[in-house]
Amino acid sequence: MNLKQLAATLNLSQTTVSRALNGYPEVREETRARVLAAAKAAHYAPNSRARRLATGRAMTIGHVIPLTGRAEMVNPIFADFLIGAGEVYAREGYDLLLSMVTDGDTENAFRQLAANGSVDGVMVQAPQDNDPRIALLQELKLPFLVHGRTGDALGYSWLDIANIRAFRRATEFLLDLGHTRIALINGQSGFDYAQRRQRGFEEALATRGLAPLPHLMANDAMTESFGYLSAAAMLDGPDPPTAFLASSVIIAIGLRRAAQERDLRLGRDLSIICHDDELSYLNNDVGGPAFTATRSSIRAAGRRCAEILIELIRTPDQPPIQELWDVDLTVGLSTGPCPAR
Repeated sequence: MNLKQLAATLNLSQTTVSRALNGYPEVREETRARVLAAAKAAHYAPNSRARRLATGRAMTIGHVIPLTGRAEMVNPIFADFLIGAGEVYAREGYDLLLSMVTDGDTENAFRQLAANGSVDGVMVQAPQDNDPRIALLQELKLPFLVHGRTGDALGYSWLDIANIRAFRRATEFLLDLGHTRIALINGQSGFDYAQRRQRGFEEALATRGLAPLPHLMANDAMTESFGYLSAAAMLDGPDPPTAFLASSVIIAIGLRRAAQERDLRLGRDLSIICHDDELSYLNNDVGGPAFTATRSSIRAAGRRCAEILIELIRTPDQPPIQELWDVDLTVGLSTGPCPAR
């Protein structure tokens, strides 16, 4: 079935059907719903070239990934986010343009995308403190969404999880179990999420009259080896921790390896709480949660970020869309009362 035939079956003009399928805001919602239902029932898929001509859009979303030589942006967390976003792009008829650039070429890459008109909008991930990409994209007038946030978080659209609240709650959980020597194994210190998680950790300690112990804090790319090496050094050092708070389940797996090598049983001799992004192939729930964790699906975040970005592309003059997601704290087998010295 082509567009002309679909329009005839609905007794609508081809222009109205095309606009309904392509998300134009001036189409009445009941008309849009009727068109979408008929298109789905008829297995109608608009020709991508025709859609570009009809809408004047590239029908493409850009992801520009700076290659810094670190593992932060080429890890399983990023992959699951991309899968979630890709599901929405495919459903809405958008292609994905993934540009891998050297760290110093990020600005040129964005300027080239804007000048060429090759994308309708871009997704910004892993924002750093006062990230310069935000001001640049505002200057270029290119629709964008930030996964995370930075600076005062005003004047632009973003989706983030409540990192401060999540790590404050996780720290309080360990404190209630009697732990006071708590190690924080965090992501790279320049990233906004890592700063917020550290703030939540420190706020929880302060309410109990405690201060973070510098020798029990570490920041780097969230890999298993980073978790393992950090835990090994801390457990073998003076005044070792009785509990760890980790920014990723990937880090926590490294912590567990270090504990096992020292015959420390999780939940009895050592406690671990991590943030679990609910990675599709790294299920923390098999046989009961292995790790006590703050939880929020990174794939679901990818889907929602894509939906918001497409909404911003279709209606560019609307106010910024900002969503803050709370997280769950799920008790697993990795936490228990602080052991006696």
